[in-house]
Amino acid sequence: MRPAVPRVLASRMAMTASSSAPQASGSSDTERSPFVRLNELLAPHQPGKPLISLAVGEPQHPVPDFVGPVLAKHIADFGRYPMNQGTEPFRQAASAWLSSRFKLPRPLDPKTEILVLNGSREGLFLAAIAAARYVGPRPGKPAVLMPNPFYPVYGAGARAANCEPVYLPTTAQNGFLPDLDAIDEATLARTVAFYLASPANPQGSVAKPDYFKRLKSLADRYNFMILSDECYSEIYTREAPGSALECAGPDFTRVAAFQSLSKRSNLPGLRVGFAAGDKKFIGMFLELRNIAAPQVPVPLQHVATVAYGDEAHVEENRRLYRIKFDLADQIIGDRYGYRRPDAGFCVWLNTSDIGDDVSVCLKLFKEAGVRVVPGSFLARLQPDGFNPGAGYIRLALVQDSETTAQALHRLVETLG
Repeated sequence: MRPAVPRVLASRMAMTASSSAPQASGSSDTERSPFVRLNELLAPHQPGKPLISLAVGEPQHPVPDFVGPVLAKHIADFGRYPMNQGTEPFRQAASAWLSSRFKLPRPLDPKTEILVLNGSREGLFLAAIAAARYVGPRPGKPAVLMPNPFYPVYGAGARAANCEPVYLPTTAQNGFLPDLDAIDEATLARTVAFYLASPANPQGSVAKPDYFKRLKSLADRYNFMILSDECYSEIYTREAPGSALECAGPDFTRVAAFQSLSKRSNLPGLRVGFAAGDKKFIGMFLELRNIAAPQVPVPLQHVATVAYGDEAHVEENRRLYRIKFDLADQIIGDRYGYRRPDAGFCVWLNTSDIGDDVSVCLKLFKEAGVRVVPGSFLARLQPDGFNPGAGYIRLALVQDSETTAQALHRLVETLG
C-alpha cells in the first residue's frame, strides 16, 4: 500500500499529471546542500536526549576484512600516477560483476565500456557535461531531466553543463518515479540527459523492466543519454533491483549506469565506483575526465577489484539491513504512511498530519534527540511553488540495530 497523500499535495495532483513538464525553479537557498541547511536549522538548539543521527546516509557497518591487507600489499602503488580509465584488473572485475549480477544482453567490454570513477558522485556530476557534448546541439535551451526529490549532484551537473535542470516530481501517485507520460514533446526534444535513480533516494522505489524500456524508447527517439544512478542496487531485503543496462540493447546505446562501493561494501571513504554502458559515450567521458577529474589511486582500485569479486560481505550487509527494516516494520507499523522500501536504506515518512516537515524535524531533535532530514530540503520547488518533498522526513537506517530501534521508539513516542 502506498503512503497517504500529504495534504499539501492533494491540490497539486492535477498539475502533476499535466502533459507540460515542470521547468527549473527554486531559490538560491534551495540550491544549497540539504545537510548544510540542516546544520544551520539545528545549530541554535540542543538535542533533548543523547543524539542519534539518522540524517546522513553514511553506512556504519564494518569495513570488510580484506581492505587492510590489500592496501598493505599494494602500498607502493601510491607512488605512481594512475591511468584515468582504470586498471585492467579493476575494469575486468567490474564487467564480470555486472554480468553475474544482472541479465545483460552481453558482457560489457572492460576496455571500452567500463570507466573507473572517484565514487559515483564525481561521475554523475561530470556525466551531464559529457552527455551535452555527446548528443550535440538541441532546439532551444538544452535540458537535463531529473527526479524531484533527488541527489543534489544531478542539479549541479546540469548547471555545470549549461543546461536547464527540469525537475520531475516523484510522488506517491506515480510510484515515486518520474511520470514519463507527463513530459511534453518540446522538453524531450531539447533533453540531453535524463538522471534516473533506481533504487530511488530518498523513497526506495525501484524501476521495473517495463519502465526502463519505456525510458530507453524515449532516449532513442529524442537522442538523449540515460544516466542511471544504481548505487543502492545491492541493498534490498526482498527482490533484487534490476539495471537500466538490462534493457539497453546489445550496444547499450544511450545508457550509462553508475555504481559505487560506498553502500554495497560499506566503503564510503574509499571513493571508488564506475560508469558502464554506451561505448561512444564512455570514450567521450574518458576524454573529459583526462583533463578535468582526478585519477583513482591504484591501491584503492586493487581493493575495489577484490570487493567486486566477493559477495559474502555484501550478503552480510543485507542481513544487517534486513534486521533494521524488520524493526521498522514492528515499531513504526502503519504510522506516517510507512512502507518498507523496495531497496536502499532510507525510510520516507509522511508526517504532514503532524506539521510541516521542518517543524517535525526540529521537534524530533529538541525533544527526542533524533536527527532526520526534512523532505523539503531534498527537493526543489516546481514552477507552481509546490515542493514534492514537503510533508515528509527522511531517515537513513545506517546505525546498528540497537541504536536504530532506540531512535525509532523515540520517534514514535514523540510524534504519536
